[in-house]
Amino acid sequence: MNVRRHHISAAALAAVTALGLGTLTACSSDSAAAGNTDKFDVVASFYPMAFLAEQIGGEHVSVTSLTEPGQEPHDLEISAKQTAQLQESDAALYLKGLQPTVDEAVGQSEVKTKIDAATLTSLEEHGTEAGGHADEHAEEGHSEEEHAEEHAEEGHAEEGHAEEGHSEEEHAAEDEHGHEHEGGKDPHIWLDPVKYAEVAEGVGKAFEKADPDHAADYKKNTAALVEKLNELDTTFKTGLKDKKTDVFITTHSAFGYLAERYGLTEESISGLDPESEPSGARVKELEKMAKADGVTTVFYETLVSDKTAKTLAGDAGLKTDVLDPLEGITDKSRGDDYFQVMEANLKALQTALGAK
Repeated sequence: MNVRRHHISAAALAAVTALGLGTLTACSSDSAAAGNTDKFDVVASFYPMAFLAEQIGGEHVSVTSLTEPGQEPHDLEISAKQTAQLQESDAALYLKGLQPTVDEAVGQSEVKTKIDAATLTSLEEHGTEAGGHADEHAEEGHSEEEHAEEHAEEGHAEEGHAEEGHSEEEHAAEDEHGHEHEGGKDPHIWLDPVKYAEVAEGVGKAFEKADPDHAADYKKNTAALVEKLNELDTTFKTGLKDKKTDVFITTHSAFGYLAERYGLTEESISGLDPESEPSGARVKELEKMAKADGVTTVFYETLVSDKTAKTLAGDAGLKTDVLDPLEGITDKSRGDDYFQVMEANLKALQTALGAK
């Protein structure tokens, strides 16, 4: 349904059609390319964004993910065909600060609707230790809903940034760290069901505005998704209520928001960067902490090497298990979608923390 389709060159269009990208089969066929369907064409940066687009868009959208299943999102390099595909889409849904090449490509594109998930909720800074502040917002007198309303009132849309005199290129330049948002803030908001629900609401409103003919369905689908995320939040609260320890160890700080939400403390071997090597001092610190806090398990993830986690666990006499940051769904994932994997994560945490 893209009204700018005639602007693309015949060569670029042929390249996109011939080479294509892997599409999400729930809403589009394998041969369909974003910008070449009669639906609302959405290019999503990676799985958590694509899942939102699918759930909210339903039968009205054709969703294409820039990140292939099994590909580490932070390592993504945008190809020429993907740039052409992005240019032909009706909307781009991404999380600024997580994938620098995506930020740059979206910023330079002429996509009419650019949805930055990072503007739809509040971001915080997390280091090697995160969490333990489940009621922080409440203590400050700001609920998650109020944070979302503040963002909406302030007009944190891409158009708003442009009006304020900040181009996409300038914002991209501010992101000095490939795996951190501006100011070193943690981008892993989708691992907190409440924050993910806030993002879903913002995406739903953006879809309604961009494709008004199907606004009623987008609103209904968004409400249904938010309800499921609220139920997941309740399940986590109940499941982690009674436990022997609040501390868990991960390879990198992907679960800071989840830890804060449910009163846990995440200790990571490295910081926000999954590829960084820990210092010897950090490893010794974690070994001492594990004994003091009754930690039983070192968690690793499916898309990054488990070598460091298993080395630490072996030295400290601990178990290892998977805690999936849900940056992509593969054959190794403990579930077929966001909700199934999050429920598997809860079970893994319950076992590690000694939850009843």
